[in-house]
Amino acid sequence: MAHTIRPSRAGGGRWPLLSGAIRLALPGLLLLAAPGLASAQEAAAINGADTAWMLISTALVLFMTAGLAFFYGGLVPSKNVLNTMMMSFIAFGFGGLLWAVVGYSIAFGGSSPYIGDVSMAFLSGVGLEASGTIPHILFMAYQGTFAIITAALISGAIIGRMKFGAYVAFISIWGLVVYAPVAHWVWNANGWAFQMAALDFAGGAVVHVNAGAAALAAAIVLGPRADYHRRAMLPHNVPFVLLGAGILWFGWMGFNGGSALSSGTLSALGVVNTLVAPAATLVVWSLLDVIFAKHMTAVGAATGIVVGLVAVTPAAGFVSPMSAMAIGAIAAFPSFFVLRWRAKSRLDDSLDVFAAHGIGGITGALLTGVFATTALNAAGQDGLLYGNPGQVVKQLIVVAVVFVYSAVLTVVILKIVQAVAGLRPAGDLERKGMDVLAHSEEAYASGEGAILIQDEELNGSAVK
Repeated sequence: MAHTIRPSRAGGGRWPLLSGAIRLALPGLLLLAAPGLASAQEAAAINGADTAWMLISTALVLFMTAGLAFFYGGLVPSKNVLNTMMMSFIAFGFGGLLWAVVGYSIAFGGSSPYIGDVSMAFLSGVGLEASGTIPHILFMAYQGTFAIITAALISGAIIGRMKFGAYVAFISIWGLVVYAPVAHWVWNANGWAFQMAALDFAGGAVVHVNAGAAALAAAIVLGPRADYHRRAMLPHNVPFVLLGAGILWFGWMGFNGGSALSSGTLSALGVVNTLVAPAATLVVWSLLDVIFAKHMTAVGAATGIVVGLVAVTPAAGFVSPMSAMAIGAIAAFPSFFVLRWRAKSRLDDSLDVFAAHGIGGITGALLTGVFATTALNAAGQDGLLYGNPGQVVKQLIVVAVVFVYSAVLTVVILKIVQAVAGLRPAGDLERKGMDVLAHSEEAYASGEGAILIQDEELNGSAVK
């Protein structure tokens, strides 16, 4: 194997904890002022091909959040499309900035099994030196794209009924106290889940179980939309949904393939598995659609693709393509039936984030413990089918801990935000739509604008 070290995101806290915000910020400012500080020895450790692939992968994963905006935006009534898409786009700013300032350090700094430190806050010590075979600062940026989309995923459960300012406050806090510590557990070499040898190649637990649990908790705390089960809330633009699913699949090549942190055989395995697993899910989901809905629906096809992508994420660098197909095919069943159950319940998870990402992530994480093999990745573990049933137990432990931690902390954060600023607008305002209420804009203008100058017949004076 070309990779003898298990692919990890252990950027490492390379500087000791410094006191004072100025001392923390100074190294980052020096980096901006003098980008040529990397030594020749450090530069020699950086591989050009790996760096090029990770630059591309970083851009691909960033593009996924835009794809998510279209996917979510097409699924909602037209009066909420801008607000829904903005919930994804605003994560670029708040999520990305907070990740660089302190989130990255919490996730990848320190030696504690449970949480990082602030040794790399303000990008202290995060420069052009090598982290593996790529520049440390690029590794930080790649990880930042994961933090951004994970926060944005949660929005699908609460669209159409949450104050935008409250949402921004929520995802900002959540990214630091939920996402970053979970990333530390699983992807930092010192994290307890990493030390236990639990497998999560690209974010089954860190991204999808984490976001799915938070989405479920948030939907329960906020309660259903004002017109839930009273009025049909149909997708207003199904082509947007298909476009978003296509962008997500495209970007997911960097999500899974880039998680090899190199351009070698492991990245190729991740990309191929990202192709074949959702294809299998799409086939099974479409057949289930025919059985239960009598049609192959476009929304169903797009949802099936996303579920397959979610399910293969933790396994992408540990299983064969045939096993990835099996994971994709199996994952269609629990997500499909949980989604059908949810639609008949009082749980208003608006866009079924829990069914797609929570259940899909759990399924994929557990099946990773079944199908993983060291024959393809010597830095991983063998799974149940290769003589190691204990791997399934490890996967279950991590999934359970992440789910409970995320759900409980989400409730706590939302209750704090509710006490300070409130979570929902008044019911009558909510019914009018969140676009105008939150952004003073409409996605689709109903007229040509207000008349600013009236003619003389209306105002009694000549218009000069």
